[in-house]
Amino acid sequence: MMIAQMQAILELRNVVKDFPSHRAVDDISLTLEAGRFYSLLGASGCGKTTTLRLIAGFEKPTSGEILLNGTRVNDVPPYRRNVSTVFQSYALFPHLTVEKNIAFGLEQRGERSFSGKVEQAIEMVRLSGKSKRLPAELSGGEKQRVALARSLVLEPSILLLDEPLAALDLKLRREMRAELKAMQQRTGITFLFVTHDQEEALAMSDEIAIMHRGKIEQTGPPREVYRKPATRFVAGFLGAMNWIGDAGVRPEALRIARNGSEYRSTARVEQSLFLGNAVHVLLKLESGESATAELTGAEADFRTGELVHVNWSSADEMRFPR
Repeated sequence: MMIAQMQAILELRNVVKDFPSHRAVDDISLTLEAGRFYSLLGASGCGKTTTLRLIAGFEKPTSGEILLNGTRVNDVPPYRRNVSTVFQSYALFPHLTVEKNIAFGLEQRGERSFSGKVEQAIEMVRLSGKSKRLPAELSGGEKQRVALARSLVLEPSILLLDEPLAALDLKLRREMRAELKAMQQRTGITFLFVTHDQEEALAMSDEIAIMHRGKIEQTGPPREVYRKPATRFVAGFLGAMNWIGDAGVRPEALRIARNGSEYRSTARVEQSLFLGNAVHVLLKLESGESATAELTGAEADFRTGELVHVNWSSADEMRFPR
């Protein structure tokens, strides 16, 4: 299943998708290299799922080009593209066992000897011993693994994942993030993960593309887009942000103290929110602006109504044209 590295496996060139009521995708260009984990991140309605459907072949672009392995595929139907999709609903066949769900695509492709591939896929997603079970006998996480195995066994050029973790509880989502990343690294298949969850994108991706109103605002490695956002929208969407005057400052960059000769502002503590590994202290600055400081539990012994000093480093300020 290994794929050669550092070659463009997918290219979107000035792709536009118009619907009768609106433009869903507005002149986007994007290049994906083989063997990497990409996330397409944005709020509901930003165009990310439409972009995924264009790549899969479920929609046709109004203009622009989609190239898969260097070949234009604008008019190629989904079943003739070497692309697999894992949907949020998993779309398993309820009357088929785990192994038969996984084998379905291989059968449709006309393969006859595939039992070894199916067994390997079942082992990879840690479902050994459950191959004869029906979907109704599986947990939500196990159903997701079946959907993944059914797509991965086809050895696609790209695996498209349409918010596949959305139906899982928080603990299981976090477990599945690590599993998805490990699967991508083991198989070498290019993953394109569509999500509205910033934490998921930051945790799993080699690169993130952030969409807003049908356009791609910024692409880059997670650390880069978080620490050096290109636009005010990206800064505010990709993590919490305090807007103080003309500057944006992340909550983790704010420091508060009861006393101190050097400080940027005084503030009144409005509330403290205990989050387990951190505490968010909600502040009202002397300017009237609201801000949040993210502190460790040991630092965060501040009472509601208390007057404090607030400081931050100039290096942590982010400024954008209005």
